[in-house]
Amino acid sequence: MDMTPSRWPSLTDLRAALAGPRPGLAAQLEMAPRPRAGDKTWEEAEGDSLKAGVLILLYPKGGEAHIVFIRRPDTAPHHKDQIAFPGGQLEAGEDFFQAALREAHEEVGVPPAAVAVAGRLTPLYVPPSNFCIYPVVGLAAAAPAFVPSEAEVAELLEVPLTHLLDPATGREETWHLERGAVRVPFYAFGRHAIWGATAMILAEFLAVARQAGF
Repeated sequence: MDMTPSRWPSLTDLRAALAGPRPGLAAQLEMAPRPRAGDKTWEEAEGDSLKAGVLILLYPKGGEAHIVFIRRPDTAPHHKDQIAFPGGQLEAGEDFFQAALREAHEEVGVPPAAVAVAGRLTPLYVPPSNFCIYPVVGLAAAAPAFVPSEAEVAELLEVPLTHLLDPATGREETWHLERGAVRVPFYAFGRHAIWGATAMILAEFLAVARQAGF
């Protein structure tokens, strides 16, 4: 039985969409909290920032495409208890592709060999943690047997792409954060809110996914 999702573009389609002009900062800002904690672009901040690679992993499950997210533990050094893509800081000698794949293996147990890299999205600078995040997009031919790291993952979320593409998933509320009252756009998934840098990266990916035929 063919379990490939009906809306499952080829690696070629996704690579072509990522190789062309990307939506970039304009798409990212659609999901940015207002006011933002700083307005530097990644080009302005890259030289003095820390570097991290994250993996947006697409895979088939139950007849449709899914993306895996993690909830960071409340002991994490940055962005405690927030929803994130698997990923982390570059190690010596790594590029962001290697870092994203290594971190996905360490955090959720996905072997790098199981991921076909399609390309990357626009980097995003995150002022509160001084990180430049480099998002890598990959496809897995089958649903991975996830093995979450107890030290780095409080919860693993498998979110259908159709849910994220549904306009009704996008919400906005006023939250009272440490810096005061902030208007926060987010993607709702059950009791979870995907917001901040993850939502900004996801906004650009969803725009690219539509171009690729999802």
